[in-house]
Amino acid sequence: QFYIDEFVRLGHELMADEARRLLRAEMVRRGFSYKMLAEALAAQQGDGPIESVQSLTNKVNRGRFSFAFFLRAARAMGVNAIDLPSL
Repeated sequence: QFYIDEFVRLGHELMADEARRLLRAEMVRRGFSYKMLAEALAAQQGDGPIESVQSLTNKVNRGRFSFAFFLRAARAMGVNAIDLPSL
């Protein structure tokens, strides 16, 4: 059981790292700073909750965010397609 749990944990860490790298790559490709992304997300949200630049930075650097957040961030940056590298 320990080996299965460890395997699952490592898989989650690898996926979190890939998600972080994909989002950061799009930010760099499009010239977005964390501040610019926070502003774009806030504009997209309307009356919804606004995420601080520090909170956004922490979330992205940890790589611990939902796919829904990834889509919101990608759309806020004007991303139309994501190229997923082979694993």
